[in-house]
Amino acid sequence: MSRDPSLNGMIYFEAVARHGKVARAAEELNVSPSAVSQQVKLLEEMLGVALFKRDKRQLSLTLEGERLFMASSSAFGILKNARRVISRKRDSHQLIVKVIPSFAVRWLGPRLHSFIEKHPEWDLRVDATPDPTNFEREVVDFDIRYGPSPWPGLSCTPVLHDFILPLCSPEYRDWMRAQSGDLQEQLLQARLVDSVKATLQWEAWMARQRMSRSVNAPAIRFDRSSMAIQQAVNGVGLVLESTTLALDELVSGKLVPAFPELGAIKLPSYWIVSPSQHQSRKLYQLFAEWLLDEAKLHHQTTLNTLESLAVRIIDDQIIDELLDPR
Repeated sequence: MSRDPSLNGMIYFEAVARHGKVARAAEELNVSPSAVSQQVKLLEEMLGVALFKRDKRQLSLTLEGERLFMASSSAFGILKNARRVISRKRDSHQLIVKVIPSFAVRWLGPRLHSFIEKHPEWDLRVDATPDPTNFEREVVDFDIRYGPSPWPGLSCTPVLHDFILPLCSPEYRDWMRAQSGDLQEQLLQARLVDSVKATLQWEAWMARQRMSRSVNAPAIRFDRSSMAIQQAVNGVGLVLESTTLALDELVSGKLVPAFPELGAIKLPSYWIVSPSQHQSRKLYQLFAEWLLDEAKLHHQTTLNTLESLAVRIIDDQIIDELLDPR
């Protein structure tokens, strides 16, 4: 009586055919190479055909092997898609969001309690990572991304503008002013605190202001805005940062505009990014609506704060000039 091929044999065969090497298939499957070879040999014996040509340790598929590989790859793809659908249905009360780390810690995190209180029946997962989602491979509802422009092929909803300006502690501002009344001289003597991943860097800002600075001037660099902001609060130096992340410190007076007369640069920065079909989920809609409402409140508070500090807004029509100064 004929027997159907074992599932293990098919899994091992497909991995070897895809990688072209037994060792790499064994590594992927977390088994020994001998176990892989044995399963493939048993599959060949069961089918009564050779699936691979073996020549000096080089493997290539026979005609029968090619046919089986095409069929098995298609079948396993269907199974993986079915598993994703089942997983999504099982987790239908869960929303998965990816957020860049500094925004997650300084802006989103302190506000999440209000959403959770309104919707205690929903599960929420937030991954704080700078890496954008590959929506074809990952189960994520949407990203909150930072950048000057939308991403092609995806639905992009603007959430917040950034207002970028030099900030420092009140004590550091007073120290700079005591050194000189000239803004250029104050900048030359100040220590710059860099957020190295920020869209707007000191070089571009100074070019816009027609200022220059020695490449040997003291500076401290961080790869997270939250760290740079904290060092400015500690009185270490000047940070070129956004009101989105530093608004609490501006409101409390822990940070002040170093040069309010030079204004704040307005940049479109934060976006909800996802495939358009994800927007039909009820929890997606609830969270996005809540997020945009919170963003409106934040925006108004930002404008009121900048006005009270006599900081004018430089509109985003000059974005290209700032990001790529000539």
